[in-house]
Amino acid sequence: MFLSQLESLTESEQEQLTLLREFIKDIDNACVAFSGGVDSSLVATIAQEQLGTKAFAVTGVSPSLAPYLLKQARLQAAWIGIRHEECKTNEINEPNYFKNPENRCFACKQELHKHLNQISKRFNNAQVLDGVNHDDLHDFRPGIKASNQAGVISPLAELKINKKSIRSISKSLGLPWWDKPAQPCLASRIPFGEEISSTRLEQIALAEAWIINQGFSKVRVRSQGLSARIELPTDEINNFLETIERNQLIKYFLSLGFHSISLDLEGLISGKLTRDIKKTT
Repeated sequence: MFLSQLESLTESEQEQLTLLREFIKDIDNACVAFSGGVDSSLVATIAQEQLGTKAFAVTGVSPSLAPYLLKQARLQAAWIGIRHEECKTNEINEPNYFKNPENRCFACKQELHKHLNQISKRFNNAQVLDGVNHDDLHDFRPGIKASNQAGVISPLAELKINKKSIRSISKSLGLPWWDKPAQPCLASRIPFGEEISSTRLEQIALAEAWIINQGFSKVRVRSQGLSARIELPTDEINNFLETIERNQLIKYFLSLGFHSISLDLEGLISGKLTRDIKKTT
């Protein structure tokens, strides 16, 4: 049974939704790599709609996933009605991950799909699907190569559905998280070459959660050595400076182990730490 559409779509987006439904309907059994982001949530929603009990979602759990995002993923999976499992991944123990080279994401996805492959085999060799979209193919994403090597299918990318269309389609289907901010893994806050540890990832998660709880949902806390650099959308910087309890913020961040705190006046830019890499590729 198709989900009801609460809002109309453009002709192009309506065609994309139809193609997505047809694409997933032709899969016998589906295992959705489910982060709780807008992209993988749309894939999970259509998988549940088209395949019912022959679809399930799996979330990889590790220190690189903020606890509040895991909680959101659980709630979203329950809202969708899809069977949801969690698997612990151990990329933090892999030198190709914790030493934080430029292709760190390859090691992370390799570890995730090792577990998903084992899980999918237990469920009638289910096909693993992910939420990679068409825009991602033009970004610096080493993890996509690892997913391809593992035989993962990316319906959104194959159908050339971009982020804007994903949000429009999600909104039309009534998915409450259609405008949820993008949340790359916590390791993306640490500059390449600086080692990743569970302690640093926890610091970042707690620091971002504190700012989110103050009403600023779009935030990155970049961890550079012992310094924390806060990134917010440029149109929220003034409001942040006017409303935040500065002394409370400083006291809390220092208690987490940071030695200095700054605000990035350039604002929040996704992929800021990979800009130099993109210039040379």
